[in-house]
Amino acid sequence: MAVGRAGFAAVTAVRPTGSPLDRQQRLLAVGLVLGVMMVAFEITAVLTALPTITDELHGDSLYGVTLACYTLANLVALVVTGELTDRYGPARPYMASLLVFAGGLVVAATATNMALVVVGRTMQGSGTGGLAPIAYVLVKRAFPEDRQAGMYAYLSAGWVLPSLLAPAIAGTITDNVGWRWVFWLLLPLIPVVAFITIPPMRLYAATGTGVVRQSRIATAVLAAAGIGALVTSLQFANPIAALGGAVIGLAMALPSLRRLLPAGLQHAARGLPAAVLCRILATAAFLGADSFIPLAADRIHGASPTIQGFVIIGASLSWTSGQWFVAHRPDLDPSRTVQVGFAVLTLGLAASIPVLVEGWPLWVTFFCWSIGGFGMGLLFNPTTVAAMSYADEGAEGLVSSQVNLADAIGFSTMGGIGGAMVALSDRTSLTLPGALAINFAIAIGLGCCGVVCARRISARAVSVSS
Repeated sequence: MAVGRAGFAAVTAVRPTGSPLDRQQRLLAVGLVLGVMMVAFEITAVLTALPTITDELHGDSLYGVTLACYTLANLVALVVTGELTDRYGPARPYMASLLVFAGGLVVAATATNMALVVVGRTMQGSGTGGLAPIAYVLVKRAFPEDRQAGMYAYLSAGWVLPSLLAPAIAGTITDNVGWRWVFWLLLPLIPVVAFITIPPMRLYAATGTGVVRQSRIATAVLAAAGIGALVTSLQFANPIAALGGAVIGLAMALPSLRRLLPAGLQHAARGLPAAVLCRILATAAFLGADSFIPLAADRIHGASPTIQGFVIIGASLSWTSGQWFVAHRPDLDPSRTVQVGFAVLTLGLAASIPVLVEGWPLWVTFFCWSIGGFGMGLLFNPTTVAAMSYADEGAEGLVSSQVNLADAIGFSTMGGIGGAMVALSDRTSLTLPGALAINFAIAIGLGCCGVVCARRISARAVSVSS
């Protein structure tokens, strides 16, 4: 969940007359995109199956924890992998990430209670958190400069088929075979990805200082713990306990995040800080609806797992359309494009609120949430290209981890807050529609903030990599 969905039309951003690629570069490109597709399928499929999993294992109170633990583990893994890649090169950390991911699939597939699902999802988040920053590093190091923007587009396009097919496949499997097979069926892909990707990765040795900054890793652990404490405290019915836990969580998380993220982020300083901040706001706002619309379809409308998945497919299709539009308009100002993207995302969030009303047609929500997906398609890749243009040689792992860390922070914070509201509805007089309405309200507020912060994205930053 650290990299959002993107569109097929992003592939059109690749320049057909760019520098030719050798066999190893082509093999590496295929392997990296296949790895993205594997992660995308896992994320999208589990979102479809999760309401059924919590039904069967009686785990409503852990619905949000299952979302948050994945992305909090992602957060730590992003930093660890960035450090290890600069120190040891990409091959060893990438292989370790695949093995941890495989272990997490097995744990979740064999879980007999919701707590074990949480453990499995934590391992999966740790594994997938290592894949994205390595892919970004290799785009910067392994491919000619005139091919790099195109490779970022290919990586984004790796989300297309999973986003379109995973909800239907996962829903059908959950209905007819059982949700455990959503995890089992991903295992065979892992050795395939390793076989294609690891050999060409070995050509690229370490370029960093040779020192793993353990303090940075410890800071990432502290930041994840702080965010975890914050979102956990929000589930407390006692307001004093909730406030105390929130204060402690913020005291742990905020100073740590300031050390991990670019300086000036809190002020939306022009350039890298603004791009990273926009990624946090965008992923958090998007998750405020995308992860909870299937739950609303299940609990409020009584929809089957297959229908639950189909409701959010429209956002994947429209994300593709947004990417296509941006790819065919290179003359667009990136700051303005991201602003418009946030505005459209916010409109989609507002239009999707009626899904919380029993009897509202789910096919209408399909189209309404498609508006939000189009907004994400407009804004996502411009922030990636802008941020990675600041990655100097030897520091690619650092910048790529910051970009993906932004996604992890947005997803984990919103997932935790949203999940806490769902848990409160299970324990207090707060209704589920009321809890989900709070999620939508927060997401809309974040989208509005994004419109303002996008003005600080630097046009110069984008032009450097183009």
